[in-house]
Amino acid sequence: MVTLDKAYHICKEITVNHYENFPVASRLLPATVRRHIYPIYAFARHADDLADEAADREGLLAWRKMLHQSRQGESSHPIFIALADTMAKFDLPISLFDDLITAFLQDLDKNRYQNMEELFGYCRNSANPVGRIILHLYNRKSEEIFSYSDYICTALQLTNFWQDVKVDIQKDRIYIPGTYLEKYNVTEDDIVYHRFGENFQRLMKELTDFTEDLFKKGAPLLPHVPPRLRWQLRLTISGGLRVLDKIRKLEYNVLSSRPELVKGDWAQIVFKSLLTNR
Repeated sequence: MVTLDKAYHICKEITVNHYENFPVASRLLPATVRRHIYPIYAFARHADDLADEAADREGLLAWRKMLHQSRQGESSHPIFIALADTMAKFDLPISLFDDLITAFLQDLDKNRYQNMEELFGYCRNSANPVGRIILHLYNRKSEEIFSYSDYICTALQLTNFWQDVKVDIQKDRIYIPGTYLEKYNVTEDDIVYHRFGENFQRLMKELTDFTEDLFKKGAPLLPHVPPRLRWQLRLTISGGLRVLDKIRKLEYNVLSSRPELVKGDWAQIVFKSLLTNR
């Protein structure tokens, strides 16, 4: 039987060994909170791998079953041993984790979105639960705070979609809503064959500006959270905005190259956050 401390250590190893654009379990967060982010991330990371790397529907359904069993103390899997402890300590709703599984299952079934409402529905399961989970760790649970968090999380998810247009089409996924493709007379073949032109440029400009507005709508969350989490959020938002700026510097040609954050970008993000921190 894996001990609780060993289970948390395994989750930590999973977390720190994966690269992400946005910092995970940053040292800015107090150790008492950071410890509990590890199993949350490990849970989502494994589910994401099942969906993205293996397209394993049965594996995802089994992962969901293990999630619910863990609440009854019936799991021997190290991730669920640690996650069950975290969920109990912070009274985390299991529905938030179940929503993440729903999003991963949706990735197996749906690779086109007709309008922004459909895409927002996906974000409600794939991104927004993460922000709400973090707020629960800090005992911030009002609907007003959750709504600000949802704006930020949805904006981060959309930023990732616009950043990964070239990558996603290789998996036969297009997250740009069909209504936007129609509005700007851009076809799926234009994306498949990387045919960049003025229409696609204008399309991506609208989506980039729209996403930046979502970040701004979520910014009022910052005064409602403790200083160290505020720092983490400020850096995360700044990272997302930086990606949007990189898309603009590419003149919106995400069909040819993928904008990525490098060490120099993070240095500027930290410096800017220092200037604006309150």
